[in-house]
Amino acid sequence: MNNKLTQENIRKLKEELDYRMTVKRAEIAKEKLIAAAHGDRSENAEYKEACANYRENDNRIQYLMTMISTATIIDDKNIDKTSLGVNCKAKIKFIEDNEEAIVTLVTTLDVAPENMCISIESDLGKVLLGKKVGDIVEVDAPGEKYTVKILEIL
Repeated sequence: MNNKLTQENIRKLKEELDYRMTVKRAEIAKEKLIAAAHGDRSENAEYKEACANYRENDNRIQYLMTMISTATIIDDKNIDKTSLGVNCKAKIKFIEDNEEAIVTLVTTLDVAPENMCISIESDLGKVLLGKKVGDIVEVDAPGEKYTVKILEIL
């Protein structure tokens, strides 16, 4: 994986991991125990659902452990306001269609396209990272290329 994450992202991942390994696992174990007491497990929908919940929780635990162990930690505290970095907002202009937008560069975990929070690992995010006001960059996205100008860092 090797995602670029902030200390805050790692803290949130560890918090969820701790919850899933302790509280959530105990809840699911209790569900399985209660469901198993209802008799024949081969036809017991509650037991099957509890087992599915257990597998789902375990898969999420594995994902969280992988994200934490393979992440590259980036510093978002010492932000240079003259260039774009993580958690920086910028007003940009899409040259080809003369449209302007305000985007925020974020880590993979904080992506919210509906709010124009774009990953620093996306095609647009990669080319904007480290750029300054006035820079013009070409984005090589799947199936298209387009040009963006950085108008302002907010």
